[in-house]
Amino acid sequence: MGDICGEGAVWHPERGVLYWTDINRFLVHRFDPATGATESWLFREPVTSVNLTTDTDTLLLTLASGAGLWSPRTHPELKAIFTLAAAPAMRLNEARVDPRGSLWAGTMRNNVGAQGENLDVQFTGAVLYRVDPDGSVTEWKHDIGISNTMAWSPDATTFYFGDTPANVLWAFDYDESTGTISRERNLLAGFSKGSPDGSAMDAEGFLWNARYDGGCVVRIAPDGRVDRVVEMPVASPTTCAFGGPDRKTLYITSARSDEQFSGSLFALQVEVSGVPDGRFRLV
Repeated sequence: MGDICGEGAVWHPERGVLYWTDINRFLVHRFDPATGATESWLFREPVTSVNLTTDTDTLLLTLASGAGLWSPRTHPELKAIFTLAAAPAMRLNEARVDPRGSLWAGTMRNNVGAQGENLDVQFTGAVLYRVDPDGSVTEWKHDIGISNTMAWSPDATTFYFGDTPANVLWAFDYDESTGTISRERNLLAGFSKGSPDGSAMDAEGFLWNARYDGGCVVRIAPDGRVDRVVEMPVASPTTCAFGGPDRKTLYITSARSDEQFSGSLFALQVEVSGVPDGRFRLV
């Protein structure tokens, strides 16, 4: 695909397709593995993630300045559900939906210009938000460099979150009844291969983490042990998502660099299935 920064992938099980974004080109892509066809939609600002909702025809997008409900059928209509007050100095980055149907969205210093160019910024002051279906917004962590990785254990008792420049992935206790997180502790810190970008959770409770500038994806056990390292043909894989009818295809996005296949979407067949993605609860 030649993405500048592929990101925010999600598998749509009812449609049998994968959605993901290219942040710097303001695009949402849709890949149909049955036909090999890819379609793309252009937006007015960077799109950072695609998420499912309880309506199979409606997706929840996070963009630089906020989040909104969208459907390919009615593009470019976008119904805003959250506006980031700190934009444009800050922008949304990683975002995922939790088991109870709320959106967790983290920010970073805005490093994308009006034409999609990279800006030289100092990555400080980011915030982790939770946006509930009723529109209420709460803040859960501050003083982050770049928000990345949001995933929940299969039993919905642990939340995983990361900071890319700090090279750390954290685990938190997660209370599904209230949507709260607590008891922050390190899961994996200072790993030598690159920095943590996006992640996906498998059914055995292992976190698959894309390592930006590390040229690999690592599978991390719940106790923080690195179970395996999957080497990639590109320097900067950016995120991953389980897909396919059995959820045993790990789709991996990447950022553009000097390698021949950088910016491509990759598919890796694995022996374990992924946890179904959360769906934002429409009210």
